[in-house]
Amino acid sequence: MQTLAVLLQAGAVPMVAWRHLASIGDVHAAAVVERVDEGVPLVAAIEAEGGAWRDLAAAWEIATTVGAPLAEVLRMIAETLRDAAAAADDVRIALAEPAGTARLLLWMPFAGLLLGFALGFDTLGVIVGTPAGAGCVVAGVLLVLVARAWTARLLRRARPEAGTPGMQAELMAVALSGGASIPRALHLVAETPATRRGDDARIRSVLELSTSAGVPAGELLRASAAQDRHASRIDGRMRAARLSTKLLIPLGVCTLPAFLLLGVAPLLLSVLASTPLPL
Repeated sequence: MQTLAVLLQAGAVPMVAWRHLASIGDVHAAAVVERVDEGVPLVAAIEAEGGAWRDLAAAWEIATTVGAPLAEVLRMIAETLRDAAAAADDVRIALAEPAGTARLLLWMPFAGLLLGFALGFDTLGVIVGTPAGAGCVVAGVLLVLVARAWTARLLRRARPEAGTPGMQAELMAVALSGGASIPRALHLVAETPATRRGDDARIRSVLELSTSAGVPAGELLRASAAQDRHASRIDGRMRAARLSTKLLIPLGVCTLPAFLLLGVAPLLLSVLASTPLPL
């Protein structure tokens, strides 16, 4: 994206810039050029790449509509997306350790079952040949499945939301930089394929502050967007920290009882079955 901005700033027309990128092996640029050659509009071709490219498509559409300089807009969007990606990476790294530990512990009950076989106990005979052994295995497997679903749900809730924090404010700043009025800028941003919504009230408060304080709205909007990304990074780290504690709940409620049912109970039943009754 930064390379695309440099090409545009050097005077290349948009499609020539995209074709230059495709020629040096950029797979996204090649896909965009291929769609355009098939008759797809450029903005729709960019949006079809998904993810952060939808944000680029939104910025591109607004910039071309209001006449904002594309090169400058692309530089700004590239910096925004890099910042958002760095924040998302921080959250993923923070989540990696508790997530890996949780997945490892889910195998603990089956490790206990294998331990019985390794020690030479007739746990298979107990499991297959006695109702108590079969019941322990069925209950243990059910608890493991519950623990897996519970853990997966906790991990999903701890992950960051889809989309780029603050992108709506960035798009509003793009629209205003091209000379659009505030009502028109709001309308344009509302119709773009941006990936994250729900910041309307905050944007309006920033615009009100700009009007009352006499400060350029674009700078305030970009500052608000940067603050949103910072808040998203802190919130993600806090969720990751809380996740370590929350994962103890399925561990205590499901995984440890499953270990007892699959690993310990068959061993005890095997010992009892092999012990001769006193005369």
